[in-house]
Amino acid sequence: MKAKVTAHDVARLAEVSQSAVSRAFTAGASVAPETRDRIHAAARKLGYRPNAIARSLITRRSRIIGLVMSYLENQFYPLVIERLCQALQQDGYHVLLFISETEDADNVLTDILQYQVDGIVMASTTLSSELANDCITAGIPVVLFNRMAKLGAQGQYSTSSVTSQNRAGGRLIGDLLIQTGHRRIAWLAGSENASTSRDREEGLFEALSSAGLKLYARAVGNYDFSDAQEAVLQLFSDPATRPDALFAANDHMAIAALEVLRCQLRMNVPQDVSIVGFDDVPQSAWPSFNLTTVRQDVEQMVDATRTILLEQIGGQVWGRRVAVPCVLVERGTVRNRRNNDSF
Repeated sequence: MKAKVTAHDVARLAEVSQSAVSRAFTAGASVAPETRDRIHAAARKLGYRPNAIARSLITRRSRIIGLVMSYLENQFYPLVIERLCQALQQDGYHVLLFISETEDADNVLTDILQYQVDGIVMASTTLSSELANDCITAGIPVVLFNRMAKLGAQGQYSTSSVTSQNRAGGRLIGDLLIQTGHRRIAWLAGSENASTSRDREEGLFEALSSAGLKLYARAVGNYDFSDAQEAVLQLFSDPATRPDALFAANDHMAIAALEVLRCQLRMNVPQDVSIVGFDDVPQSAWPSFNLTTVRQDVEQMVDATRTILLEQIGGQVWGRRVAVPCVLVERGTVRNRRNNDSF
């Protein structure tokens, strides 16, 4: 049997110290470029591969980040996975993905902790205060992505969170619909337990209240394509009382609404009804949808998540909230501002 090549063998061939070999295979570690090249060349010649498991036993760090998700059919989250993995890999970390069947991720958190992860990102999911405290005790930072952390009894956040300014985004949409002459504005909520949906709805209420209006109708789509379609059919079942605008809590449900209104109810958008979403997923810009929406800045949100994790790994774990600004993206599913009397 061929003897296993070790870091010591590589160091001897490259004429460097064994610690230099370790740094050469550690992302972000300080080592001269020419030294790194010489070490990698020696490693290739000898067939050496670093042992991440052995390294983790020495450093007590796995360099693994657990990522928990529950809404993979939503086009927003595959984009988040891609960007987050790319960002963390630049720092020498790798992402281990876990799928939770519900928004409550307590059922998978125990499994995650068995992998000795250095940190946890929970996207579209939440966890109980008890398990959040378990993570704090273990020194494992937890960041809620696109969900708001709850304020604890002592006025501190048990976990960190990164969101968009959802309330401000909801108000942007409400103002747009009012300015374009809409008065029968309906809201298609996501999950009732999701902070994102609640905050966007509150922003819409603020805009309506400022204009002396009330919400015309409301339904729940649960951030699910089929549920959203059924909810839209109920909202628009009676031609005499149909809303003249629909704000969906995300683009995924807004696209479901477009399919129902155009294909099943044979309504024209935006001539008969205006539709607005939230997220600005790539599909929203497709000509077949051309959806007016609010853009969540994925790059800023991912960068904030990465920053919090790296700051807290190996240090004191404390909770903080980051809310990234969002912007209105006007496309073709809302009547033109200049022609708001042509409905």
